[in-house]
Amino acid sequence: MNERMTESQIVALIESAIRAVNMDVELKQESTGVNMMYDFIKDEVIVDIDRVQKAWQELPESMPLETYLRVLTIHELGHAMDRNALLDSLDRTKEIILMKKQAAAEKRPTDLPMMTALIEEHQADIAFEETAWANAEILNSYFGIVDGDSFAKVKMHSLSTYRAAYEADLRIYNGFIHTQEELISV
Repeated sequence: MNERMTESQIVALIESAIRAVNMDVELKQESTGVNMMYDFIKDEVIVDIDRVQKAWQELPESMPLETYLRVLTIHELGHAMDRNALLDSLDRTKEIILMKKQAAAEKRPTDLPMMTALIEEHQADIAFEETAWANAEILNSYFGIVDGDSFAKVKMHSLSTYRAAYEADLRIYNGFIHTQEELISV
């Protein structure tokens, strides 16, 4: 998987995918460390050119970079289709971010309210991701952007990263709850 595209080729491809599904969402380039994301406040898709190419190379099964970019683009547009729900979640998201900033990282596993908020955040993230993928699937079936097999591979890989982070924190949370229950029953 050594296929390389120039920055301008990647931008042009993403913009063509946005136009192909008749959506009016701006594209911005930024070094965020995240391959591609939807900023629901500004209603724009953000791409980190370097990270998106590295993420493509991390796929368990190879596919053309062009295909990967098209799948990611319609996934981010799937978030755009869910913008109102994302905006509705903003207040709670801010509360959790503030809570995380105030909690020392090493103490999080022993802070029940913090761990409860992290689990809530993971569950919301996964729900938003699943909704975006469902929306992207609708876009793909209607506009025929990529083949179904490639779409499914990127979707599975993407969701697995969210689920892995959730499951890691859930193990800590469940261990904490178990320890609390043992202390109460003594």
